[in-house]
Amino acid sequence: MRQDPNRLIFEIEARDGDARRGILQTPHGPVETPAFIPLATKGSVRGMSSREIEGMGYEMVLGNTYHLLVAPGPERIAEAGGLHGFMAWDKAIITDSGGFQVFSLAHGGVAEEIKGSNRNMHGQGKTLGIEEEGVRFRSYKDGSELMLSPEESMQVQALLGSDIALVFDECTPFHADRDYTARSTERTHRWLQRCLDWHGEHGPDKQAVFGIIQGGTHADLRKESCEAVSAAGVDGISIGGTLGRDKEEMAEVLGFTVPNLPVGAAKHLLGIGEVDDLMRGIALGLDVFDCAVPTRLARHGMALAPRPDKRFRIDIRKPREVGNREPLVPGCPCSACADYDRDYLNYISKSEELTAVRLMVDHNLTYMERLMRGAREAISAGEFTEYSDRILAGAPPWDAR
Repeated sequence: MRQDPNRLIFEIEARDGDARRGILQTPHGPVETPAFIPLATKGSVRGMSSREIEGMGYEMVLGNTYHLLVAPGPERIAEAGGLHGFMAWDKAIITDSGGFQVFSLAHGGVAEEIKGSNRNMHGQGKTLGIEEEGVRFRSYKDGSELMLSPEESMQVQALLGSDIALVFDECTPFHADRDYTARSTERTHRWLQRCLDWHGEHGPDKQAVFGIIQGGTHADLRKESCEAVSAAGVDGISIGGTLGRDKEEMAEVLGFTVPNLPVGAAKHLLGIGEVDDLMRGIALGLDVFDCAVPTRLARHGMALAPRPDKRFRIDIRKPREVGNREPLVPGCPCSACADYDRDYLNYISKSEELTAVRLMVDHNLTYMERLMRGAREAISAGEFTEYSDRILAGAPPWDAR
């Protein structure tokens, strides 16, 4: 495990138990941690401009290698100055490897990933083969056959010019048996070395590389993966793969995974972003989180709210919101809460107005940013446990300290 100071430096500034506050120093500026990272899946955060996302206080977004490979293509993005220039985002960017998407095509669950595309026009995109060389899959855009290997994934991410690239891995589904998961994890480790070899010879000097822990729900496989990735020449570590069927199993898997990681490493939990999961992840010492939850909920008229009995969300489309003159969440500084009431948001969301999606995304991402800001402040004050308890009991982030 190492960090190249020319590419990334992670500094821990304060600790409160295992929770820690730090700074990721990237070529495009610092990222305060713990941090939630909005998804810029196809080169934009759904419904919002890059300037608006920056105005909320975000310092990093996540681009999707798989989708940007399919369209518009990495060469086109490179000609625009990389993903930073293409989407007019001057702060940090992390790009995934494309691994999750190509394997979700094989095992199911891709509908949410490509919702809104013309995936049925030429036949649904699907994985055609998982081999030692890489993965063959069919484009959901035009039906053409594409190949994504460790080297190709790193080459695409190099063209995208992200500050942090994730290595190519196999994301096994929760229903995979132990034998398959073991073989898959071993292959992921071989792919890890191929990614590092390619990046060492061809990658951008200032692009950091994070390894990914796999191993399913098996403690011994997770431990082996932690050891293999930690021993490699990576700049940080992401935890990926299936974490179980429910929150209890996820907590168990993270509980026996995180202690096997180097204490000083930057730690990224992939694809997790529910309010309660974030509080528990921070308590374990995790630093960076990404998830589609805030934007996905917004598309369906769901707002994040201090309501633990309702999974921390409000369904603004429910009939009970008709005539309701209250804001979504009192005290929230977003434009949806500052300027509109629930009655209006109910109407435009049920009418499928684009304004509704923008306002709901604004609210949900503002809520998440304030949640993480409060966590950082609480860690510095030695009060994270109390902050987390109040959040989980139903306090809004701006009143939980």
